[in-house]
Amino acid sequence: MIEVVAELSRGPVFLAGEALECVVTVTNPLPPTATSASSEALAWASAQIHCQFHASESRVALPPPDSSQPEVQPESQTVFLPHRGERGQCILSTPPKILFCDLRLDPGESKSYSYSEVLPIEGPPSFRGQSVKYVYKLTIGCQRVNSPITLLRVPLRVLVLTGLQDVRFPQDEAVAPSSPFLEEDEGGKKDSWLAELAGERLMAATSCRSLHLYNISDGRGKVGTFGIFKSVYRLGEDVVGTLNLGEGTVACLQFSVSLQTEERVQPEYQRRRRTGGVPSVSHVTHARHQESCLHTTRTSFSLPIPLSSTPGFCTAIVSLKWRLHFEFVTSREPGLVLLPPLEQPEPVTWTGPEQVPVDTFSWDLPIKSGYTPAVPPCCSSHSPWPSVVTHVSQQPTPTGCRQVQWKQSLRSHDSPRVKYFPS
Repeated sequence: MIEVVAELSRGPVFLAGEALECVVTVTNPLPPTATSASSEALAWASAQIHCQFHASESRVALPPPDSSQPEVQPESQTVFLPHRGERGQCILSTPPKILFCDLRLDPGESKSYSYSEVLPIEGPPSFRGQSVKYVYKLTIGCQRVNSPITLLRVPLRVLVLTGLQDVRFPQDEAVAPSSPFLEEDEGGKKDSWLAELAGERLMAATSCRSLHLYNISDGRGKVGTFGIFKSVYRLGEDVVGTLNLGEGTVACLQFSVSLQTEERVQPEYQRRRRTGGVPSVSHVTHARHQESCLHTTRTSFSLPIPLSSTPGFCTAIVSLKWRLHFEFVTSREPGLVLLPPLEQPEPVTWTGPEQVPVDTFSWDLPIKSGYTPAVPPCCSSHSPWPSVVTHVSQQPTPTGCRQVQWKQSLRSHDSPRVKYFPS
């Protein structure tokens, strides 16, 4: 039996363009007092990062695959294909890197290998929507002699900040931000510089505050005024807005505001909608505020942007945008009064109306959401993946070889560790 542990030192959340570092430790867990016949041997191990794309057949009409590029031995169990058995198609992958070859371990012996790769900056962000899914994984393949390949997949979350594709790493070390108290290698300096640059750009966009006022009205007159101080936000930030109903000429009985994402399939990939078919646009509500506001002059609301959500992006197939969706319930009666007069010459009995004719209308305000500058520390604890995932391989093994069993273990707060145990 051989135990293989893959550890991500920075957690499972990365910014596109950063370097992923993984330490793979191979151990023979048998006690050192075991016989020499208990030595274990592995033919090789390799690692690769890839992005899987999956589209809903009821929403997206994809073109047929290109038959001029045949797959390389897709049925062979001795070829390292990281996306073997995965749903959808692999749209992005890094070159595979060999970790070791012809490794033999005595009982109790352990060896560690380092894997480093830069995440492609031109890829889409990690996203699980109703129409499409973009899923990043680090796949580690390992093979024993005369045995099929065992694949171990580590889910990753990749965030993309628009505008960094054309940025080049400065060659002059004096230009790049660095700390005199830390010793960093070239890769560490580049990652630090990229993270600081992304943070500076996002802070510059989200720190600008200026009051934006919007007059809200229906067909009969003005309902109120909505005010918001900015339109670009970071993940984890609160969207704060104010609503002034005192200046309106139409009575507003109730309003609700929802923080939503709009996932829209591009026109050339939209499937023709039939009667009762699935639309090409879907909305997901992340936060909602509802309030009865009759006789209310001024009110406010605060909607948090979840850290686990995806910032807005656009690809050739789908686009994701953020918005505030308002719904208002107004009275049809002009000058509606549902309170008794304050001064009465003599006691009277007053009852409110049992029914009030109303109208409803909605309004959408687009906003922008970007990633938070402190991506790995704050977002790792909000990873959507389960803490522990266990899988037992059921593939048949050749004569003389035993079944392979491997376990995946992902911890939210600790460094992710992935294990599998060929026995």
